[in-house]
Amino acid sequence: MPLPLPRPPALLKGLVAIVLAAAFAAQAVAALLPHVPLLLAATTVSLATEGVLYRWQRGVLALFAKSHADITVRHVLRDLLLVVGLLRLGEQDRETVYAPLVAGLLAFYVLHCAIQAVSVLVRRTRTLPVVTRNIDASALRLSKAPSVLLRRPGHRLLVFGLPATAGLLAAAPGDRPVYAAAGIALSLALALTGLGALLFRLLPGRRPAGEQEVLDWFDAWLAEYRPTVGLYFSGGASSAYQANMWLEPLAKTEGKPVIVLRERFMVQKIAATDIPIVCLPKVSTLMRLEHSTLQILIHPSNSGKTSQVLRIPTIRHTFVNHGESDKLSSCNPYAKAYDEVWVAGPAARERYALAEVGVEDKDVVETGRPQLDSVRPYAGPPTGTYTTVLYAPTWEGWDGNPGNTSVIAAGENLVRALLADPGVRLLYKPHPLTGSVDPRAGAADLRVRELIRAANRERTGARRPTGSAELARLTEELDRLTTTAFRAGADTVERMRVQSAPEPGRAEAVARATAAWEEANWASLPEGEHQIITDARPALYSCFNVADLLISDVSSVISDFLTSEKPYAVANTSGLPEEAFRTAFPTVAAATVLTPDAAGVPGLLETVRHPEKDDLAEARAALKLRLLGPADPPSQERFNAAVRALCEEARAHRARVAERLTAELPGQRTQPASDGAGLPTAAPR
Repeated sequence: MPLPLPRPPALLKGLVAIVLAAAFAAQAVAALLPHVPLLLAATTVSLATEGVLYRWQRGVLALFAKSHADITVRHVLRDLLLVVGLLRLGEQDRETVYAPLVAGLLAFYVLHCAIQAVSVLVRRTRTLPVVTRNIDASALRLSKAPSVLLRRPGHRLLVFGLPATAGLLAAAPGDRPVYAAAGIALSLALALTGLGALLFRLLPGRRPAGEQEVLDWFDAWLAEYRPTVGLYFSGGASSAYQANMWLEPLAKTEGKPVIVLRERFMVQKIAATDIPIVCLPKVSTLMRLEHSTLQILIHPSNSGKTSQVLRIPTIRHTFVNHGESDKLSSCNPYAKAYDEVWVAGPAARERYALAEVGVEDKDVVETGRPQLDSVRPYAGPPTGTYTTVLYAPTWEGWDGNPGNTSVIAAGENLVRALLADPGVRLLYKPHPLTGSVDPRAGAADLRVRELIRAANRERTGARRPTGSAELARLTEELDRLTTTAFRAGADTVERMRVQSAPEPGRAEAVARATAAWEEANWASLPEGEHQIITDARPALYSCFNVADLLISDVSSVISDFLTSEKPYAVANTSGLPEEAFRTAFPTVAAATVLTPDAAGVPGLLETVRHPEKDDLAEARAALKLRLLGPADPPSQERFNAAVRALCEEARAHRARVAERLTAELPGQRTQPASDGAGLPTAAPR
């Protein structure tokens, strides 16, 4: 079935802009003629188009603003043309009748500008140097945000100015200035009320704490909480998953954990956790960590702002990455900037040695992957009606390598081959960044989804879900525990006020609710129905537990899946022969390699259903040990041991520095003598 054609956004934006321009032109003609019906119609169309722009076409508003035709200019022009039309409708003495109305209209626009100026001041008082979550910040006099109407000039002018415009319109047909006077008076009243509400927020007792007061409070919180280990993260909105995968291991470490962010928007992107979160946008604020008890920072990714925190000498830094694979990004030269690099197993250690990127072997620590403790081990071949196959391709990456993702060259072939088997239930979970660099990957992803939807429509048999009521109840409970309800116009300060210190035991409640939700979710799905999984729930590791087979690309997904020792396959879209492909990517050693035409899918499914035909079981067990390290002690224990060791090194380093600073060095502590003129004398030889 062909995909529906997407709306051409550029054409639609152009049409809306043309309609608005035509409405203004018609209004000008009607005002100059004058022609009352045309004036009414043109003004109405103009106002309606403004509403459409603010609701659906924000991009056009940006274009108007760049052309110096923002909402204020358009609104003034609209009202000015109405005034011109009214003046031309009557006799010559109409200027004296409408002069007070024009003055009132001008006063309204002056008030609008004043509101905008005061709203900027209010916004600045509510832009704190530190943003927090899971911390009691009530001492900072946090309050609810002003109404959205007072903070957005476009919406405010449309709403507050609408009575004046409507009054001018109503005055035109019957030549009744009283209507215009009433509308302008109402607009003035609304503007004065809005201005007063904003000025009230600038009173000393009504504004949040000032910058220095917030910084003093933050220093006091650091001194009271005494953090020891932190997770440092900076990135775009779609990269939050890289930090979220380390929340549970961080929460299980000894000591006092903290999450350090750099972008304000990222505070809400971090998943549900009880760990205190602090966002420090400015470098000067970030440097206050130097004098805290924080000993190590864990880095799941590299970013431009990482170099800023690496300047703090009192903190030790370790790079843990957000997944391990054979990609070059898994042994990036930037890793040598950290004090240590924590990897899962021996394979990653060898990868750094072969890459020769400056990371010394003594700085590589094998900790396993503590996130994988929840992945269940292989329990035998499928026992039900269907074989569950998880297809989880990675994204296209930044370098344009055709072997990065299989979606473009092989995705449709793989999905068609899987859907052709009546005994397969397919779980399709694309990478969240798919299509963000290469539009071909995004288009292929949409085609794959349509193939799956079409297969579901054609699949026969009993497909009614069960337990949907229980799932709805568990979803509601989990949402209540993991999400925070904000007002539509809540700003950062209001969110800090709402997201205070968590209730005791919330983390344990979330873990229990998540486990119950996952079990109910899989049980509620219609038997045999293929699934397209793009939401945060169910998580990838939950998909691992219900899958009998994984098909993916060269990525950390296959390394993580190996902890189950279930069969897996890797699509070879690199153009390399199979042997060269296996040599280049050691994580493929225990995989079935699939070609872009997906010809090997039927045989692969046969080995999954009949383990006696599976020749790779022993290879998977050996590769698991090489990639992820030993199962005993558990990964979390090894991770905690690495945290303790690096914290001890950080404390020892601080002690050595303090000892050097307090040592008496010749010529440094003694005040030099001076001669009679106040100049220092030469030091004795």
